[in-house]
Amino acid sequence: MSQINCTDPEAKFQYHLFPTVYILALVVGLPGNLAALFVYAVRIKSRTAFSVYISNLAMADIVILCTLPFRIHYHLHKNNWVFGDFACLVTGTLYFANIYMSICFMTCICVDRYMAAVHPHTYLRMRSPKCSLVVSVGLWCFGGAAILIFILMGPLESGDDSSGHSCFENFAQREWNERLRMYSIVSLVFGSLLPSIIILVCYPLAAKRISMIGTKTAQKAVRVIYTILAITILCFLPNHVVYLLHLLQRLEVIQSCSIRGSIYNARRVTMALVTLNTCLDPVLYYMTTSYFRWEHLKRTRLWGMVSRRRGVYTISVT
Repeated sequence: MSQINCTDPEAKFQYHLFPTVYILALVVGLPGNLAALFVYAVRIKSRTAFSVYISNLAMADIVILCTLPFRIHYHLHKNNWVFGDFACLVTGTLYFANIYMSICFMTCICVDRYMAAVHPHTYLRMRSPKCSLVVSVGLWCFGGAAILIFILMGPLESGDDSSGHSCFENFAQREWNERLRMYSIVSLVFGSLLPSIIILVCYPLAAKRISMIGTKTAQKAVRVIYTILAITILCFLPNHVVYLLHLLQRLEVIQSCSIRGSIYNARRVTMALVTLNTCLDPVLYYMTTSYFRWEHLKRTRLWGMVSRRRGVYTISVT
């Protein structure tokens, strides 16, 4: 049976799930991310690659959070969009694009910490914040160009609006064939699967190397790594897996209507979990605030230890 003949279930639980998660994200995530952006971008004068990536991660989360009031209204009114096609296009594009931007900046933090722990000599040559600024600007330029092109292509046509005016879901098959297919494949590969593989491989390697040091600072660094891994596994990984299934469904590789219904329901849950990431990121910011308090100690004492004892490295990995 072709998926075209299937109809999505109503999934009434989403009318309560999404508003609850979005309101929680606004109450907890918005103040936390604004505070992190202020601290890491304004208060801290000594720039590092870590502080640059953290600032950009907070900015991406803030953009996501600013779109949530529209989505709260949408789901409270049983997925009926009343703000017009252009507002739907802009808020929807910003919401999903910045989810991928969040994942990319978390991946940048992962690579930076991995290099610091596993390849310290190379990291010492590359740890200038200029490199992280170039990477960040490049990511924002790429994301901004993709957002602009998508918006300029005009509103998305929905398939079945019998129960209300849909926004960024229930796309017509023509929209999928002509516009969304390539965006979805590129987003899945470069915005979901590749970053997840990098995080899930690099962070355990970094944690293994740091755990050999045995100091309290190293233990704290390992806790930070496990926190990021937990955020990735809880918030992002389920969404990536379900999105892959959703893509296979749209490509008609999966044609069963019952499986389609299960994927639709699972996608509601995993999309809520992705937004929950904006609440958990401030926990990461809080755990890493001491990074800058012992940065001076690292430079004066720990780096001296590196120079005196060949082959022994004490690297900041918070």
